[in-house]
Amino acid sequence: MADRTRARQLAAEFIAKGDPVGWFEQLYREADEGKGSVPWVDRRPNPSLVTWWASNKFSAAGKTALVVGCGLGDDSEQVAEWGFDTTAFDVAPTAVESCRRRFPETRVRYVAADLLRPPTEWLRKFDFVMEANTLQVLPQELRKPAMRRVADFVAENGRLFVIARARNEEDPRGEMPWPLTRRELNGFQELGLRQILCEEYDDQETPPVRRFRALYLRPCDG
Repeated sequence: MADRTRARQLAAEFIAKGDPVGWFEQLYREADEGKGSVPWVDRRPNPSLVTWWASNKFSAAGKTALVVGCGLGDDSEQVAEWGFDTTAFDVAPTAVESCRRRFPETRVRYVAADLLRPPTEWLRKFDFVMEANTLQVLPQELRKPAMRRVADFVAENGRLFVIARARNEEDPRGEMPWPLTRRELNGFQELGLRQILCEEYDDQETPPVRRFRALYLRPCDG
């Protein structure tokens, strides 16, 4: 299991001073300078994304995709390889620069942007939006605003794919990353998306981590 001690320390420090997302840049900068590591970086596409796509693939021809919280870019490159015209963003500029260095011939547009204050031109623009493990590292009070922004990216007839740690309503929140409940995930339906899939499973980590994997569709207005 990855050591999350430093990430938790930074998250607590930045949240306490009113900057709940500033710690991501600090964490990526320390890792880039060889002074630490980013615990969720595996340098491979998310296995939960890959296995889901293998059984649920659809045509990406002429379709756009957005990867939320792209980290070091492995999921973004995979989505682009499937044929999507892909944009990916992270709040940490160092992460975005690392993506560009790792994949110098990439077709992905990597952008430094804040999920809570995204570019207005992204509104209802993307046919496929992927959000993996970003919501779970945000404080509780930012969950709903962040979910609204994620939902707002999805175009008509577009899909949103979400991966997140899971817990029951009665379970303690524990330490960061803070798992989501099924009721929290249902918030996407309140934001106008239709749930196509919501499954709970144990991932391939050691020890296994309980997660949700969910798919949503934005119906046509007409």
